Amino acid sequence: MPAKNYLCIQRSQSDNSEKRPPPTPAQMEDMYAKFNAWKDKFKDNIIDMGGKLGDGKVVTADTATDGPFIETKEVVGGFMIVSADSIEEAVQVAQQSPGVWMPGSSVEVREIHTP
Repeated sequence: MPAKNYLCIQRSQSDNSEKRPPPTPAQMEDMYAKFNAWKDKFKDNIIDMGGKLGDGKVVTADTATDGPFIETKEVVGGFMIVSADSIEEAVQVAQQSPGVWMPGSSVEVREIHTP
């Protein structure tokens, strides 16, 4: 059975009452080292690292409004696409991602069905 593709959506809980200080240069260096080690470990699974998402529009059949807004409780901050033999393998890739190590962060894993 060929590998399937999975969309991994990076989410974080937004709590406007809790402002965290920015990371120190040493913390940033450590984070990048962990991130690069994770990317190297799963280089055969990662198809598209996606990227950070910016401002957008919420579209319905007859309108397009600004949003989603940062005031919302949950923010979608980025995405990536991974290839795996099963959703369990895709979950393992996401679970070891530095993107889930921050408090309030999670990655939603969804299979991409293609015709």
